[in-house]
Amino acid sequence: MNKPVEHPAQAPKRIQREESAGFDRTVIDYIHNAAAHGLYEIRGLGAKRKLPHFDDLVFLAGSVSRYPLEGYREKCHTKTVLGTRYAKKPVELDIPITFAGMSFGSLSARVKEALGRAATELGTSTTTGDGGMTQEERQSSKTLVYQCLPSRYGFNPDDVRRADAIEVVIGQGAKPGGGGMLLGQKVNPRVAKMRTLPEGIDQRSACRHPDWTGPDDLVIKINELREITDWQVPIYVKIGATRVYNDVKLAVHAGADVVVVDGMQGGTAATQSVFIEHVGIPTLAALRQAVEALEELDMRGKVQLVISGGIRTGADVAKALALGADAVSVGQGTLIALGCNHEAYFQNGANHSAEEDYAKLGTAPGYCHHCHTGRCPVGITTQDAILEQRLDPAVGAKRLKNYFKTMNMELTTVARACGKSNVHHLEREDLVALTIEAAAMARVPLAGTSWIPGVTGT
Repeated sequence: MNKPVEHPAQAPKRIQREESAGFDRTVIDYIHNAAAHGLYEIRGLGAKRKLPHFDDLVFLAGSVSRYPLEGYREKCHTKTVLGTRYAKKPVELDIPITFAGMSFGSLSARVKEALGRAATELGTSTTTGDGGMTQEERQSSKTLVYQCLPSRYGFNPDDVRRADAIEVVIGQGAKPGGGGMLLGQKVNPRVAKMRTLPEGIDQRSACRHPDWTGPDDLVIKINELREITDWQVPIYVKIGATRVYNDVKLAVHAGADVVVVDGMQGGTAATQSVFIEHVGIPTLAALRQAVEALEELDMRGKVQLVISGGIRTGADVAKALALGADAVSVGQGTLIALGCNHEAYFQNGANHSAEEDYAKLGTAPGYCHHCHTGRCPVGITTQDAILEQRLDPAVGAKRLKNYFKTMNMELTTVARACGKSNVHHLEREDLVALTIEAAAMARVPLAGTSWIPGVTGT
């Protein structure tokens, strides 16, 4: 028996599922969590939303109008010198890629040792981060930069004298204007002793240095550091990318040998998500403003510029140098090279599954940003006596060396393709942008045109 034909007017109404642009699932989850708990989210790593980045730039390699270099027969030099302005002993590096400051406390002592070993083998530098200098890192690092932060945690004048450079940290790209955080679960007896803190208690660093309220006081602090080190080592000043143009000028006037600019794509062990996603400017824009400030002061090449915040590949390094940086610092990429967000950890010459531990955190490899919990499944961002054993310093150093070696090879490959025998000869003229936003921020032409938004005519 034939079924009656259903009239279209009688068919069930189809409800279209369309996500709101302003109230998508991410925003809805945020509001639900805020309403349920009355607390903001704290997490690690960097911004998750898409921002203008070095990926939005491409190189114009040599062909007829430019002559590329032969990769197997013609050298491309990578030597980098930082701190030539006042220091009697500038920092000399084999490559322009350095390890960013990451503290003992956020990272285990075994990770700090791995960083030092890798830096020494690569001929580059590593940086202490907040919380002081560990013996593991000083003994394994040929070139070690000692950070002077607002918190003063672990600050020791004797360690200052043992450093190869001093970095005065004004701000960090992931949280400019905000102090660092270290939750109590990572404040074990050794961390507590180094930072003069009670064990197991959350700590939040000051958002500004207690020693000064303005640029004039910064001059005094830099001079104090020069005196304690007998003018031997360079003084870096690190700023989070916000009011970059003016901040770089003030850092130079205060006497900095090197300025470090950390863009908002930079990572952190722990801070509020609202900082990570909504405070600061992208690294691409910050780099261009920093270079303009140095050029206006006629200090380009006299004061070196180190850029950080989202540097991941050799292409990123090459683009940063072409835009005017003298060197880069890598943080998040370093952690990932060590095994962060990997499905396994590497112990005793074998791989061991970390999936179950990711599941306990309510996440999975590739999605983890739980550095603040101290329960890192691969033993990197932890002070747990058992978990930290999952990172073998020798294995970690090998992986870091491979990663940085790869980036440096990519850097020189691109430089040769652009006809450069030295990576520091890369220049803005070698770049074009794929988006209007990147063209405006980097002040390079939109690909296929001579148009630089805001600079040249249409």
